[in-house]
Amino acid sequence: MEMFRLRIRMRDVEPPVVRVIDVPEVATLAELHLLLQAAFGWTDVHVHQFTVAGVVYAAPDPDWDLPVEDEARATLRSMPSTFEYLYDLGDCWDHEIAFVGPANELPGCVDGTGGRPPEDCGGPHGYARLLQVLADPQHESHADLKDWAGDLPTFDRAATDVYVRQTAGEVPESVRILLDVVRDGVTLTPAGRLPRSAVRAVQAHRPGWSADGRPATFEEHLHALFVLHGILRKVGLLRLFRGVLTPTKAAGDDAEIIRRLRAWFDDEFRDYLSAIVLGVLSVSGPLATRDMVDRVGALMGDGWLDQDGVGADYRHEIGLLRGELEALDLVSTDATTWEAGPSARTLLPRATRLAHIWSKEPAW
Repeated sequence: MEMFRLRIRMRDVEPPVVRVIDVPEVATLAELHLLLQAAFGWTDVHVHQFTVAGVVYAAPDPDWDLPVEDEARATLRSMPSTFEYLYDLGDCWDHEIAFVGPANELPGCVDGTGGRPPEDCGGPHGYARLLQVLADPQHESHADLKDWAGDLPTFDRAATDVYVRQTAGEVPESVRILLDVVRDGVTLTPAGRLPRSAVRAVQAHRPGWSADGRPATFEEHLHALFVLHGILRKVGLLRLFRGVLTPTKAAGDDAEIIRRLRAWFDDEFRDYLSAIVLGVLSVSGPLATRDMVDRVGALMGDGWLDQDGVGADYRHEIGLLRGELEALDLVSTDATTWEAGPSARTLLPRATRLAHIWSKEPAW
């Protein structure tokens, strides 16, 4: 995967706040937004937009009267040498983006300076006033603002490097395993299932997917494999032609694999619930099922209703997600305990962000 190196500077902010990051050249502006949030440590709770040669790109919003181009359809490859990113249309944090020099082989943060301003502090002018008051213990607002601001954000390059790389995403190992098993084509059974040889090849890598620990004969004996097979076909990473299952062309592109797997969670409720589950497990460590459900339910709140207007049954809803989360290496679970899987922080951006935030200040 080829990379671009970008230098991003916050305008009208002193002391200077700058980041230099390497990002996939195939990234869309929507994906770049996520990487910029990680690079600066923003929390993605406000509206954003890009301005490119006078054209505004953003996430389409039917309630927004201004005409914008869809940021998900614009790629870094099509951008000029410099363009702008605006975060929070109230505070107006303006970032100037420029392409600079050669990049490393992996996404990440290679340089930078300055901690970003606190969110909701009133933009550059409000931030300047905040710093002025915090520097003067005699100021009448010093105590109140110090209490409000707490410890100002700082910049840790190594931690930011990891966070940017996690946000860029990694292909789950379970996905690579199945794609490799069917790489040369596998003839499915008359019932449309993977043959025993393929099932056992996957089981050799994921023995924990077997409920009883015995060698599996049918795909259904490894429920996570059964679910994974379905996901990869539905998102267009596997194709069936004349009874033979093979990877698609998209399966040869890591960025496209990540993009398609993320699209699997395009339903807002499922994406949010999955992110809360992964964020909790990433920070808490293994939890008993009941404790995990209670913690997730408290964070989700009472605002989610089913089609009958009844509050969501989180134990039931999490149970419905279990197969998908396990199939994609997002969780590891048995009858009594859940824990974060190896991809818990590296596939779903919202989960990555919540785990990053809660690792500093848990929400429970």
